[in-house]
Amino acid sequence: MRVVAKVGTSSLTDASGVIQVHVIASLCDQLAGLRKQGHEVILVSSGAIAAGVAALSLEARPTDVLSLQALAAAGQPRLMQEYNQQFARHGLVAAQVLLVPHDFANRHQYLHARDTLVRLLELGCVPIVNENDTVASDEIRYGDNDRIAALVAHNVSADVLVLLTDMPGLYTADPRTNPDATLISNVAADDPLLSVSAGSTGTNRGSGGMASKLGAARLASWSGVRAVIAEALRPNVLLDAVAGVAVGTTFEPSDRRLPARKLWIGFASQVDGSVTVDAGAARALVERGTSLLPAGVIAVDGDFEEGSTIEVRDAEGIVFARGMAAVSSAVVRVNAGRSTRDLAPQIAHEVIHRDDLVLLPR
Repeated sequence: MRVVAKVGTSSLTDASGVIQVHVIASLCDQLAGLRKQGHEVILVSSGAIAAGVAALSLEARPTDVLSLQALAAAGQPRLMQEYNQQFARHGLVAAQVLLVPHDFANRHQYLHARDTLVRLLELGCVPIVNENDTVASDEIRYGDNDRIAALVAHNVSADVLVLLTDMPGLYTADPRTNPDATLISNVAADDPLLSVSAGSTGTNRGSGGMASKLGAARLASWSGVRAVIAEALRPNVLLDAVAGVAVGTTFEPSDRRLPARKLWIGFASQVDGSVTVDAGAARALVERGTSLLPAGVIAVDGDFEEGSTIEVRDAEGIVFARGMAAVSSAVVRVNAGRSTRDLAPQIAHEVIHRDDLVLLPR
C-alpha cells in the first residue's frame, strides 16, 4: 500500500515555533512501522516558517512575504535535521522534496515530480515534501500543505491519505465554540463533503484549518484515494488509519474516479480566467455532459489562451466547473452568445470540449 501522510505546523511546533522533537520522533516511529509492514510512505510536513521564527528568536510571525520566505530558509534545514536524526534510528533515509505551484500547474513538471517521488520510493527513501516557501514568487503558499498532500496522493496513485491535525477529526460544527458539535466518523463517497461547517483558518502558526482539510479530502476522494482526518497526537494514529481502524473521520474513495488528466485540470492546474454561462448552458453541462458552446457564454473574465485552464461560473457567480479552453479569451468575447451556425469555419465550435471539462462538487 502507498501512503501519504501530512502533518501541520500546529502539531509539530509549540506556541513559540520550537520544533517538538517528541512529535517528530513518534511520526518517524510510525512511518518506520508502516515500512516494516511493507507499505511505501511519503510525508508532507509543514513547520519550516515556524521553525525559522524560533531559530531567529522572533517574538511573532511576520506577515510580509519576503520575511516569511527568509524564515522558511532558516527553518527548513532545522526541520529536516530532526527528521533525519529520527529516521536514522530506524536505518531509514529521509529525502527532501520542495515543490512550488509550477510543479502542479505545468503538466510536464507534474509528471516529472511523480517520477522523482516514485524513484525515491523505489530507492527505499522516505520523501519529506514541503512547499518551497523560500522561492515561491506569487504568494508564500500554494494554498496550504493539505491540498499539496492531496495532489501528491493523486500524483503517486496513493491508496490512503492521512491528514494529521490538532483536532480529533471533522465535526458537525466547531467544537471549540459549539458544545453540541459531534464527530463525523465516516463520509460516504457520494456525500457532497461540503454539507458540514468547517473553520477556514487554523492557528496563527499555520495556514490551514479544517476547511482546507475538507477540500483536500474531497480531492482525494475524487482521485480514488481513501482519506482520513485524525489527531496527530493520538497514539499510533498513522498505523491505525492505514489499517482501517476507526480513527478520526474517514472519507471513502469515489468509484467514479476521474482520469488523471481531468483531475489535473480540475484541481492541480493554474486557472487563467473564467467564463460565465446562462442557465440553459449550465444545465446542459451538468445534466447532459455536453461541451460548452459560445452560445451559452454571457461574460468573460481575464485573458487566457487556447489550452489554458479556466473556470465556469453560473449566472449567480458560483464556480461549478473547470476546463481547458479550446480558444482564447479574445475569440470567446467576440463570439459569446452566437450560435454555432454563425461562427466562422476556422473557429473552434467549443469554448471547452466535454473531454476537457470537469464538474466540481457544489
